[in-house]
Amino acid sequence: MSDSHPSLDELEMRGNFIQRHIGCNPKQTEAMLAELGLNSLEDLIGLAIPSNILNDEPLKLTDTMRERTVIKYLRKIRSRNKVFTSLIGMGYYDTVMPAVIKRNVLENPSWYTAYTPYQAEVSQGRLEALLNFQQMITDLTGMEIANASLLDEATAAAEAMAMAKRLAKSRSNCVFIDQGCHPQTIAVMQTRAESLGFEVVVGDVFQQLVQYEFFSVLVQYPATTGEINDLTELVAIAHRKSALVTVAADLLSLVLLKSPAAYDVDIVVGSAQRFGVPMGYGGPHAAFFATKEAYKRSMPGRIIGVSQDVHGELALRMALQTREQHIRRDKATSNICTAQVLLAVIASFYAIYHGPKELRLMAGRVHRYAQILAKGIEQIGYNIFTQQYFDTFVVYTPGRAKRIVSKAQEAEINLRTLDADHIGISLDETTNRDLIRTVWRIFSTATDDPPDINTLDKAIVECIPDTLLRQDAILQHPVFHKYHSETEMMRYMRKLARKDIALDRSMIPLGSCTMKLNAATEMQAISAREFNGLHPFVPLYQALGYQQLFEELEDMLCDLTGFDAFSFQPNAGSQGEYTGLLVIRKYHQVRGQAQRNICLIPESAHGTNPASAVMAGLQVVVLACDANGNVSVEDLQQKVLQYQDTLAALMITYPSTHGVFEESFREICDIIHQYGGQVYLDGANFNALVGLSRPGKIGADVAHLNLHKTFCIPHGGGGPGVGPIGVVDHLAAYLPDHPVVKGVNPYKTEQGTVGAVSAAPWGSASILTISWAYIAMMGATGLKKATLHAILNANYIAQRLAPYYPVLYTGKNGYVAHECIIDCRAFKKTCNISVDDIAKRLIDYGFHAPTVSFPVPDTLMIEPTESEDKGEIDRFCQAMISIRQEIQDIESGAADLLNNVLHNAPHKHRLLIEEWHFPYSKQQAFFPDKGLHDDKYWPPVGRIDNVYGDRHLYCSCPSIAEYK
Repeated sequence: MSDSHPSLDELEMRGNFIQRHIGCNPKQTEAMLAELGLNSLEDLIGLAIPSNILNDEPLKLTDTMRERTVIKYLRKIRSRNKVFTSLIGMGYYDTVMPAVIKRNVLENPSWYTAYTPYQAEVSQGRLEALLNFQQMITDLTGMEIANASLLDEATAAAEAMAMAKRLAKSRSNCVFIDQGCHPQTIAVMQTRAESLGFEVVVGDVFQQLVQYEFFSVLVQYPATTGEINDLTELVAIAHRKSALVTVAADLLSLVLLKSPAAYDVDIVVGSAQRFGVPMGYGGPHAAFFATKEAYKRSMPGRIIGVSQDVHGELALRMALQTREQHIRRDKATSNICTAQVLLAVIASFYAIYHGPKELRLMAGRVHRYAQILAKGIEQIGYNIFTQQYFDTFVVYTPGRAKRIVSKAQEAEINLRTLDADHIGISLDETTNRDLIRTVWRIFSTATDDPPDINTLDKAIVECIPDTLLRQDAILQHPVFHKYHSETEMMRYMRKLARKDIALDRSMIPLGSCTMKLNAATEMQAISAREFNGLHPFVPLYQALGYQQLFEELEDMLCDLTGFDAFSFQPNAGSQGEYTGLLVIRKYHQVRGQAQRNICLIPESAHGTNPASAVMAGLQVVVLACDANGNVSVEDLQQKVLQYQDTLAALMITYPSTHGVFEESFREICDIIHQYGGQVYLDGANFNALVGLSRPGKIGADVAHLNLHKTFCIPHGGGGPGVGPIGVVDHLAAYLPDHPVVKGVNPYKTEQGTVGAVSAAPWGSASILTISWAYIAMMGATGLKKATLHAILNANYIAQRLAPYYPVLYTGKNGYVAHECIIDCRAFKKTCNISVDDIAKRLIDYGFHAPTVSFPVPDTLMIEPTESEDKGEIDRFCQAMISIRQEIQDIESGAADLLNNVLHNAPHKHRLLIEEWHFPYSKQQAFFPDKGLHDDKYWPPVGRIDNVYGDRHLYCSCPSIAEYK
């Protein structure tokens, strides 16, 4: 029917979200198919994908939901959550994200759609924001160096434990955890320690430390009860025993308290959540990790360093362990492959916006209110258990705790129940006088005279001795003093954002990272108070909306994957790998086969795979790959025979890390199962399987899914990520549980679980709304269509670039999966052009480079995703073809061998006004594509000198004068 008289079906389809998510329209799709000699998208199934992995069983997913319907549905779900005032504490506090940060960062695609800053020249804005975060953390902790965030406080403490074992001179295998640490931190530490073979002692470090030998001690500062302890003697004892001291610190308290570094501690960890990041029922939140300069090369995670570009001007980059797992693999000291960048950026802007003066006022007000509230409760007749506190104290309520907590909930306030006789109360920046009066009424009887705030305020005697208060200034760098008006703050954030390439500017064709559309409708729910205002430990009846969301999302993912159960607790893909392997290890132990500790991993695997296996207590054995990049079945058969009694698992990525659908996947799984092992599927490439194949039905026992890739949670400049794991039925009982919130694993049996792997029961819960919305709006039809478009786009690029760059690996009938690897190794020999030269030259064309030198050195791995249209894909292909011509000019002698557009790329705007010394024109340098005239991306720096940065590692903010 013609456009002038569309049918009702056509009218209803117009505006359908599927068409919004998938970049190519029908005409573009038809043209791309024609280029490949195909008639329809369905043709790709038979030509590119092995028939034995296909699953024709219909999905149970509901029909596609319209965007407005999804918004209404999520509104109904969130209405089932009850947002009470939280006085629970335990590392989670209510906070106020300044509106200027919410609008210009959290809800701004320039920030949330950016990728990890591996290509530093196009990431200077977020690198500066992260450097500000590091500066903030080093200032408040007093430590010499900090990283650019970890996943949460509990896993940061576990990372500190592992680091201490590497560095401590003590020969002990014991870690001592103070009983005053948050229970979720203790639980995660115990899980990690068990898999690493460490002994754990939980006790009173201030009384029992001298009785033990240990390599590491962890203490909370202030304690989970609020008590502020002098750490001087503790540190002295630990250092005499050649052990390292880790302090889990509260960031806002450090505004007033003596810094941990003043006690000579070795490592400081914690959460930056209360610096403007909502509780979100547990996450995502940026953890911080700070240590001494001497330990910097052992520190996990990413460190932002100050370097210079080839013109000698200041430039920022990721320093040290940029991709440690890919380099060191099973020798890696951590499997951390992501951070919480977006949240770290928000926290740093929060500190910049408020500045040290306002932060001191805020911290002082919180502390003052805590003392007034405590004195009023004492006046009512209860004893305060905590003597020296910042914002948290414990009330002794003999036999009455349950009744008081229930009475508080009637007033829509949540208190913390420690036991039948003790209640914990934690205040935050949102506390006001009305709340204090309400809490007093909860503790009062009808006959009690209500305390008077003004009278108590005048009578307060400071409960923290001067020896425990900070005497030094904080946040003295100019960046924390310059942007306190909203106008200046808004302009500063825009100034940083425009330095970067994110998805709002162009496609980011990164192989294995799936930088797809993060639709605005999917993102809306994270700003809703009913989703982001819940403490993770509220009673379940207050989080019924979240419980519904988890159940529905689990059903969706089980339907798509063929697994029987999911855990949402792992808050990154690397954490999913670690957790999945723990589940497999637990399964073998329960069956009386604890000797099974061999994990087979193909040499082509993601570097996090072997690092995760070692963390899970397994021994890595590498499998060979054949000339086509596939797992060698012959080598596999030899290895399973060799390790038949100790084989625990195979870790395998499918489609392969080389971007190919391997024909022998099911055979490989059968071999592993035949010899008693389990198959762990790395779900990094699940975007090529959704709607076509169910891993749980074709041989996989466990898989993690990167929701920040396949299911549209944005990368946020390098995080947040979510890495839930799906398992088949016989493994469900071992999925993670939680020490505070019961019922997290409904499949749990008396044989126990792997324990807790993250601080929050359901990990980064608030952003699960994004994936739920994506699946609901796409439905079964849309998800399958998206997968086929992802495969089509990758094959179209491979076809277009093949005459200019060899495509390194192909699968069935010469097709690739959803990504392709082009070989650039020959150019080094013919004209001294490296793959990095090509990556940097792409910046002049306005593109972020594909994945460089992974999984094969000197190659580019390209993944367009289904969200890009033919016009953008063609623009990228034309840029690559144009660069090949530039290489040809060097090979032929038409361009200088050393002084050429590739070696000198990228060309920053400052060169426009300087004397031109290059043997090529400004037109060729800056505008190799005429289309750039309308919207040119100007790189803020030239090529960064990585060697200089490594030799002169500096990880704090330079002065503002240096920026100028």
